[in-house]
Parts: sequence; structure tokens; C-alpha cells
Amino acid sequence: MGARGGPLGERLVLAAVSAGLALLVFLPVLGRGFVLSYDMVFAPRQSLVPDAFGLGSALPRSVPADAVIALATAIVPGDIVQKAVLLLSLFFAAYGAARLVPTEQLGTRIVAATGYAWTAYFAERLFIGHWPLLLTYACLPWIVRAALSLRESEPRALARLVLVCAPAVLTPPGGVLAALTAIVLAGPRKLGHTVGIAVVLNLPWLVPTLLHPGGSLSDPAGVAAFSARAESWGPAILSVLGLGGIWNGDVVPGSRGAPMAPLLILVTVAVALAGLRPLARRWGMPPARALLVLGVLGVVLASLATLPFGEPVLSWAMEHIPGAGLLRDAQKWVAWWALPVALGFALAIEAAVTRLRTEAAKVALVVAAALFPLLTMPDLAWGGWGRIEAVSYPQDWQEVHRVLAEDDRPGDVVALPLSTFRRFAWNDDRTQLDPAPRALPETVLIDDTLRVGTEEVGGEDSRMDRVRAATSPEDLSAAGIGWILVEHGTPGRIDPKLLTGAERVWSGQWLTLYRTPGEPAVTETGSAVPVVLANGVALVSIAAALLCLKLPVRTLSRRRNSLSRKE
Repeated sequence: MGARGGPLGERLVLAAVSAGLALLVFLPVLGRGFVLSYDMVFAPRQSLVPDAFGLGSALPRSVPADAVIALATAIVPGDIVQKAVLLLSLFFAAYGAARLVPTEQLGTRIVAATGYAWTAYFAERLFIGHWPLLLTYACLPWIVRAALSLRESEPRALARLVLVCAPAVLTPPGGVLAALTAIVLAGPRKLGHTVGIAVVLNLPWLVPTLLHPGGSLSDPAGVAAFSARAESWGPAILSVLGLGGIWNGDVVPGSRGAPMAPLLILVTVAVALAGLRPLARRWGMPPARALLVLGVLGVVLASLATLPFGEPVLSWAMEHIPGAGLLRDAQKWVAWWALPVALGFALAIEAAVTRLRTEAAKVALVVAAALFPLLTMPDLAWGGWGRIEAVSYPQDWQEVHRVLAEDDRPGDVVALPLSTFRRFAWNDDRTQLDPAPRALPETVLIDDTLRVGTEEVGGEDSRMDRVRAATSPEDLSAAGIGWILVEHGTPGRIDPKLLTGAERVWSGQWLTLYRTPGEPAVTETGSAVPVVLANGVALVSIAAALLCLKLPVRTLSRRRNSLSRKE
């Protein structure tokens, strides 16, 4: 099946190549400070508020990611945690693909590494700030490798599969990507094992989603707003085949719009498909076919809203099927297509190399193939040529954090202006998610209505209806709001009536904090017991898998033999 190790020198070379790719992208942002871009928000220290476990009024879209980061930042400063996540995501994506490709040739492994890591998918998800999906993307080669081992009933394969899936399931989309990869690649004979792992590891977000009082239906307007888009003169599905096509044109690398881009995509896909034949010979037809089918499924799902009858079907699903909101921003599912393309392309190059006569020609072809992704999309390098950079939070955020931490007043915080995203001068006016919910030690409500061009996609937080309807601070108190946070220097209008009668507690250049009058109403949350149990079961399964890997094989064999004799 996949590669099982290789000489130490080879692994060191692959690690060096993977590290080089990671540094080529992230070296400019490795200083102190935070990369704040669209949905990517880290804070010096994130608090374990109810929303971090899915116990708030919003759908658990970032669960258990928020809880994991809150625990991590309790030990390590948040900017260091963020840089580690970003670096490791690209490093392990490249290194994992290099180790997965079934070959004895170092050059082929390097081609697979660059072909998988240096993609439009990674670039666009990085620039839009979807760091949990970057982690999932990095885990996919390792999940495939562990699933193939489980398919062959190798020792400890199940434990390895649990551990490599764990970082991938920090959000619902990542959990689905990882689960289906494991299920399909391990094969039908291991269905009981893989489905069990999928359910257990995804319990931290599954349970709060099922218990969410407002249900889990989504606004059908999100189908058109978040559908895949064409990045050049070719159709949207061609951009998707090239692992791009994200709905937000502002995060697309400029090179993806080059006149030659569609032709390069067609060439890449054609070469990759040719390389799937040697993949099938070395892995066997069933797992190779499973990988290809999964990739095609990703392309179909990512393009569905752009295909005939796709948009009406998805709109109906959003209105009637709980959880169908996972299908909006469907371009994320094309991550499944990346591995067949990268492995197939690398193996096709290896086959072509064998037909060349001179060593110089062979080396030249391998080097050209390894550099091909970098040369055709150079604007991922150096932080996307300045798209992302590290900045520091103004002191105002620390002061407001201190005031809220020292005051035991009940009630949540509402952030004004009512908008999901902000643009601050201290972050070079980049569009960024409001950092308040992660930077402050209280539950913070933000308006989760999304505006995409001329489209408006309704939010999913049921409490925001009362906040939007409020005309005074007393109304906010009645909605369970104890604090009003006004963020200055960002677009948006604030109704002055909401501040009339509120007590100003702290004010600075960027933030002003108000206390609402009276005693805020107590907002009820669901029982924490099922959610705590769900997280406990997932953690115990991960701990058990880790213990299984640490125990000597002889110990496990003796234990099994002992049980057999007793029976």
C-alpha cells in the first residue's frame, strides 16, 4: 500500500522540503503579533465561554476548535499557538503526501509534496482564515495512510487512525472530511471500526448541534451567495478541478486569473489521471478507485450549486433538512480531489522519467514538476505577497478584558456596530471577523447576518433577533445583555438610543465599554451534561489510542491470548 518509512536520510530530505515550503509562505509573519484575516481570529488568551462548547445560542460552527484553542492559550501565548498551527498545517500536508505516494523514488515524493501542499485550496482557505480546514487538509494524507493500514489489518492501525483524525475534527466540515476519508479508504470490511471512530470523534459538535434549541436549518440564500465561482475565463467547475473556485473573489490569488490558468489546470488533471493507473497497480484497484471516487464526489459537491438544478435542490435542503448548512460554501469539499491529483501527477512524472535516456533530462523533469505548482501560483509565497501579516492588538483590548474579568456582573456582551466583520486601521483596514467573542472573557453576541455582495444571508443566532429589535439599553438588559462594547474606527452605524442611559465604564481610542441599566435577564442554556459527556468520550478514545501505541505489541498480544484462554 502506501510508503512505510524509507531511509532516515530520505525522510530528513522530505522534512527539509516540507519545512522549506512552510517557511516560504509563513516566514514574514513569524514575529510576535496575530494574523487577523477574514475568519481567522486568535487572541492573546481565549476564554472557555459556553459558546466554545456549543452551549450558546449560536450553532456550534467552531466547536470544539474554540475550546481547544482556549486550553492551548491558557499555557502558550495565542500568537505562538497561531503560528504553530499555520506552520504545521503546511508542513504536514507536504510531508504527509510525500510519505503516502507509493514509490521508492525521492524525486517522486518531492513532486507529490509540492503538488499537494502548494495549491489554490490551501491559499484560498488561508487567506479567508479557515485555519481548521487547513489542519484537516494537512491530516488527509495521514488519514488515508492509516486507513489503508487498517484495510490490511495491520497492528495498531485503528489507534493510528484515531490519532491522525483527532486534529482534523475541530469543526463540523473538518469532521465530515476526515470521517468520510477514513470510511471510504478503509473499505467495507472495516465499516464498523471507521463509522465508530467517526461518530465518537465528532461527538463534541454533533451533540450540541442536535440539542440546539433553535434547530439547525439555514437560510437558503446562502446557496447562491457561497457557491463556487469561476476564477478566469473558464467555467466554475474548471476552477474547482484546479482546487480553487472559492466564493470570495477577494481571497483568490491573482495568478489564478491568468489567461493560461485554465489550460494549466486541464494539463495537470490530464497528467494526474494518467498517473492513477500506476497508483492502482501499487495499491490495488479497490483503494485507488475509492480515492478517485471520493475526489470526484468532492468536485461534484463543490460545483453542485453551479450545475443545472443544483441550486434549487440545495436551497430546498437548507430549508427542510437539519444540518444541510454544511453544504453551503461547498468548495471546501474539493479537498478530497487534492490527493488523487497530487499522487497521480507525481506517479505520472515518475513514469515519464523512466522513458528518458539521460540522467540530466530525468533530473530536469523532476525539478520542473516539483517547481510547477510554485511557478504557476507564486503569489502564495511570502504571506501571499503581503496579504497576511502579523499585527498587535491595541492596549484597549487588554483593558476591556481586565474590566470584564474583574467585574462579576451577570449578562453577556453585545458588540456594536452590528456587523460580523470589522476593518480597523491597526490591521491595515483588512476585513476580519470581530475579535471580541474570542478576545474577551464573557460571551459576546455579534450580528451573524452575512452580506455577500448584494446578497444578505440570515444569521442563525436566535438571541440576535431581540438584540436587533432593541431600541434602548433597557431592552438590551431584558435580552440578557449586561455590557455594550462599542468598537471604534470600523464601518457601521450605531443607534445612539442604545447608549442613552447606559453607564460608560471604560473608554479608549478603539473601544468603549458600557454597563446596561438594571439587572440583566438571565438567559437559559441547555444542560451541559450531554456536551461534557460527548467531549469526555472523544477525549477518552484519543487517550486510549495513544496508550495503545505506547504499549509494546507483546503486551497487547499477551493480553489477547490471556482473554482467549479464559473464554
